[in-house]
Amino acid sequence: MHLARFPRVRLGHLPTPLEPLPRLTAALGGPEIWVKRDDCTGLATGGNKTRKLEFLMAEALAEGAQMVMTQGATQSNHARQTAAAAARLGMACHLLLEDRTGYRHTDYRENGNVLLDRLFGATIEERPGGADMNAEMEAVAEARRTEGLRVYAIPGGGSNATGALGYVNCALELLAQVNDAGLRVDRIVHATGSAGTQAGLVAGLCALSAEIPVLGIGVRAPREVQEANVFRLAEATAEKIGAAGVVRREDVVANCDYVGPGYGLPAESTLEAIDLFARSEGILLDPVYSAKGAAGLIDLIRRGEIARGERVVFLHTGGAAGLAGYAHAWAGR
Repeated sequence: MHLARFPRVRLGHLPTPLEPLPRLTAALGGPEIWVKRDDCTGLATGGNKTRKLEFLMAEALAEGAQMVMTQGATQSNHARQTAAAAARLGMACHLLLEDRTGYRHTDYRENGNVLLDRLFGATIEERPGGADMNAEMEAVAEARRTEGLRVYAIPGGGSNATGALGYVNCALELLAQVNDAGLRVDRIVHATGSAGTQAGLVAGLCALSAEIPVLGIGVRAPREVQEANVFRLAEATAEKIGAAGVVRREDVVANCDYVGPGYGLPAESTLEAIDLFARSEGILLDPVYSAKGAAGLIDLIRRGEIARGERVVFLHTGGAAGLAGYAHAWAGR
C-alpha cells in the first residue's frame, strides 16, 4: 500500500506507543492485554480522529477550503479534534452538535469537549436529538457557500474513505510494531461508532494479509446496522487503496451488547471500566467510546470468550477530555 499517493498533513504524534498492561492482565486473570495508545496522538489531548484528520484536512487544503464543518454529539471527540486541526492550519471551523443524551447538567453542556471547542475558536450550532445531522450540516454548508465561502464538510466521526485512510496507516504501523517486537497478536478490540476506525483497520489488515481479527465493540447502533456500515466503508476504503475485494463480510465483526442505556449514556459496566483502567494502569478512558469498548473487553474475558492464552491489543481511541463533561455520572458512587 502506497499511502503517500494521498494528500496528508502531519497533525499527530506518530507512531503511538504499544504497551503491555500487566496489572490489568493480572486483575482479569489473563489473557495478555496490550494497549495501542491512540489516546496519545497529541492533537487537542489526542484521540483516534487525529489520524483521520491528517487525510481529511489535507484534502480540504487541496480544495482551497476556508472553513471546515463537521457534526457530532454535544461531547464529540471528533468535533474537538477538528476544531484544533482547523486552528493549527489557520482555517475557520463550524460545528453542529446534536443533543443525543438529554443531559441538562452544566458540566455536560459547557465543560469537557465543548469548552475545548470554544477555546480552539470554533463556532457552534445546536440541534435536537434525532436530527439528520449530515443533512443539517450540508444545508448549513451550502448556505455558507452561497455567501462565497469555500466550505469543506466532514461527515460525523470523519468516517468516509478518505478519513479511514488514517486507520489503514494505523494497521501498517501496528503490524510493524508487533513484528519488530516478535509478538503474535490474536485479536484487536476497540470501540466502534461512526465506522471509520474499524473500516480502516480491517481494510488495512486484510490488504496486508495480517490474519489478525478485529472486534468492534459498538457504542450506538444494533449489531446488524453497525456491521453493515463498517463493511460498506471497509469495501470503499480497500478500493481507494487499490485493494478492491480483499475485505470479506466475515472480516467485519461487531458486538453491540455494551451500549447500555444509549449513545453517550454510561452504563455501570462503562464506569467500572473507567475505574479499573485508571486504578490498575493509570490510563484514562472516556464514557462514550473507549470505556464501552473496554467494558466489552473486560466482560468477554470474564466470560471466557476471549481465552486465557490469547494476546489481545486494545486500541485506545482517546476521549479523556470528555470526562470533565461527565462529573455527574460519578455522583453517589
